[in-house]
Amino acid sequence: MSKSAIVLGAGIVGVSVALHLQARGVQVTLVDRRGPGEETSHGNAGLIESSSVVPYGFPRDWRMLLRLVRNNSTMLCYDVRSLPAYARWLASFWRESSPARLANAARDMLPLIERSVAEHEALIARAGMREIVRSIGWLEAWRSPAGFEREMRAARAVADAHSLHVQMFDAPGLRTLEPSLGEGYAGAIHWIDPACVTDPGALTKGYAQLFLREGGTFAQGDARTLMPEGKGWRVLTDAGPLSAGLAVVALGPWSDLVTQPLGYRVPLMVKRGYHMHYASEARAPLVHPVVDIEGGYVVAPMRRGLRLTTGVELATRERPPNYAQLDAAEREARPVFGLGARLDETPWMGLRPCTPDMRPLLGPAPHHAGLWFAFGHNHHGLTLGPVSARLVAEQIVGETPFIDPTPYWPARFS
Repeated sequence: MSKSAIVLGAGIVGVSVALHLQARGVQVTLVDRRGPGEETSHGNAGLIESSSVVPYGFPRDWRMLLRLVRNNSTMLCYDVRSLPAYARWLASFWRESSPARLANAARDMLPLIERSVAEHEALIARAGMREIVRSIGWLEAWRSPAGFEREMRAARAVADAHSLHVQMFDAPGLRTLEPSLGEGYAGAIHWIDPACVTDPGALTKGYAQLFLREGGTFAQGDARTLMPEGKGWRVLTDAGPLSAGLAVVALGPWSDLVTQPLGYRVPLMVKRGYHMHYASEARAPLVHPVVDIEGGYVVAPMRRGLRLTTGVELATRERPPNYAQLDAAEREARPVFGLGARLDETPWMGLRPCTPDMRPLLGPAPHHAGLWFAFGHNHHGLTLGPVSARLVAEQIVGETPFIDPTPYWPARFS
C-alpha cells in the first residue's frame, strides 16, 4: 500500500476519504478546482438520513407516472432536449426499481445508512462542528389524509424492522409541534433518529480544516489531467504537477470526466436540483426540516434562512438552469411555511451523481492499480460521505472492512 495519495474532489465524500486515509498514516493531497464544500455538498437539504432505508426508485404507480410525464410537477421535471441522453439510464433505473431489485438495493445500502450518523458524529466531534448539527430528525408531511394513513402504517413497519424511532402527528398535533406551519397538511411522520445540518457547506469546510490542521495538503487543479505515471498517478495543479502512489476519484457528478478517458463506462447521470433561501414571515421559527412528500420539496431551517430545495430535474450538466420547478415549489410552500423575501441573488443549482442501481461505487478500479472510486451516492452524498470514506480507506490500506464492500465495487459495471 502506498503511503501517498491524491484525492480528487473536495466535497463531503472526498474530504471524508482524505481524513480517513490520513488517520491511517497516508500522506494525502486533496485536489479540487474550487474550495472544499462549494459544489454539490453546499446545496442540499442538510439531512443525515439514517432512516432512509429504502432508496429512491423509479415511480411504478401509473397515476404518478401520468402526473410526472406532464412535466409540470414540483417533484420531477425534465428537459426535453436532454431525454435522449437519459434513455438507456432511465431504462436501467426502471428495471432496478422493480420490487425485488429495489429490496435488494435497500438490503445492500442498509449497512451504510444505519452507520451514517455515528460516522458523522465522530468527525463532528473532532472538527468542533457541533453548533451546526442538531439531532432532532425531520418531518415527512402529507397533504392527503389517505396518503398519510397509508404511510403511517408503512412507517411503523419500517421503524419496527430497523429499530428506528418514529412519532406520528395529526394536523392539530403537527401545528402544536411546529407553530410556524399554516394550514395544508393532514399530518406528519417524525423520523427522530436522523441529524440535520444548518449549513452543509460549512460542515464540509469544517472537516477540510480538520484535515489541514492534521497535516493534510490542499491544491487547486484540474482533475481531468489525472494519468498513470510509473506505479503511481499524476495530476496537474496550480502549483505544478503532483504525483502520488494512489488516486481516489471522489468528484461526485463530474467523476465520469476522469474515469471515461481511462476506459470506464460507468452509467453515471445527474439529477439536478435547486435551492433558495427565504426570510420567514411565520409567527414562530421553523424547528424541524419538513419534507413535503406530495410536493417533492424540502423546507429546512438554515443559518441563512429557510432553505427551499426542489425535487429532481432531469437535465444534462451543460443545459442552462430552469427555475420553473423552484418557482412552482415556492408558490406551494409560501403560504404553508410563511416564506418571505428571497435572500439569494440567484437560485443555487446543484447536481446529484446517480447510478441506475442506486448504489455508490466504493472500491478499486478494475483495470488500473492504485486507482479507487468513491462516487455515485445518488441523493445521499451528505448522509453517506464519512461512512463511505471509512469503507474505501479500509480497503486501500488492507484493513478488514467493517462491512462487506462487494455490493459497491466498481467492477459490477465492467
